[in-house]
Amino acid sequence: GDLGQTLAVTTQDEIGSLTVAFNRMIEQLRAKERIRETFGKYIDPRIVEGLISGPALAAEGQRRVMTVLFCDVKGFVGVSEEMTPQGLVKVMNRYFSTMSAPIHGNGGIIDKYIGDAIMAYWGPPFTADADQARLAGFAALDMFDRVAPFRAELPELLGLRSVPISFDIRIGIATGEALVGSIGSEVMMSYTVMGETVNLASRLEGANKLYGSRILAAAATVTGAGAAIETREIDRVVLVGQSHSQAVYEIMGRGGALTPKQVELRSRYGEGLAAYRARRWDEARVAFTAALEAVSDDGPSLTMLKRIDHLSAAPRPEDWDGAWRLGQK
Repeated sequence: GDLGQTLAVTTQDEIGSLTVAFNRMIEQLRAKERIRETFGKYIDPRIVEGLISGPALAAEGQRRVMTVLFCDVKGFVGVSEEMTPQGLVKVMNRYFSTMSAPIHGNGGIIDKYIGDAIMAYWGPPFTADADQARLAGFAALDMFDRVAPFRAELPELLGLRSVPISFDIRIGIATGEALVGSIGSEVMMSYTVMGETVNLASRLEGANKLYGSRILAAAATVTGAGAAIETREIDRVVLVGQSHSQAVYEIMGRGGALTPKQVELRSRYGEGLAAYRARRWDEARVAFTAALEAVSDDGPSLTMLKRIDHLSAAPRPEDWDGAWRLGQK
């Protein structure tokens, strides 16, 4: 496997011809290795291997249960306007490297970069069904853990003593059936995932803005991850274009790793959510306030307190189930 060596041609006979042919083979192998290394930065090597071993299947596509993750930078427009083009490129390259490492480290495949957003997925044949939700949750938590160190790097990256901008991320994760395969045209193809699960992950990423949270996940993801991650139910929501509601959860940490304050926050928030759905507004207000005593800047608790002030002023319909439409402000 060492392609760094070539053989010296010392004769002009058959042995010399064999030596020349051997050296030519080494050069071709080196070229193929350079191509593999180069394109490995554009397309995940596992996808390339799958396309080579089963091109017909990849072209036809399949419906599989997949876990999809979207990550976006909070307030990217404001951040980019404060930087020079050179500084912005440097920061974004470092950001993508920092946030992509946990995805790769947890077996995920980066589908694409969309502006400042990252789309990644887990599922067969690259990840076992039983592992995909857990690994996606771990990746999200690892990405969040890297925010503070990355924020500390910004002054050095930009050559400044201090940076007058904040930096944070929002993540949405969903698990469900998706179309997996080569999608595109005759001139350009992309091996990707499509479907409602992808849309849900993207919507959940955006829903973090409403709740002041950072990592929101669908119920199927939480069920699939099991005890490997700690979560709390945030709300029941109705997506734009849908009529049924679904539960939304926040991923709080790895299994068994919550602090006492986080445990208290989850307990008090759960009490508030139950009272909120029963329209016991005063009881809900007390519980959400208690949640804030555990974690003073908890975004979901602050959001629910503001919502209670709005809802308690106007009676709810008899069939109200407590679900919130994500299109609402």
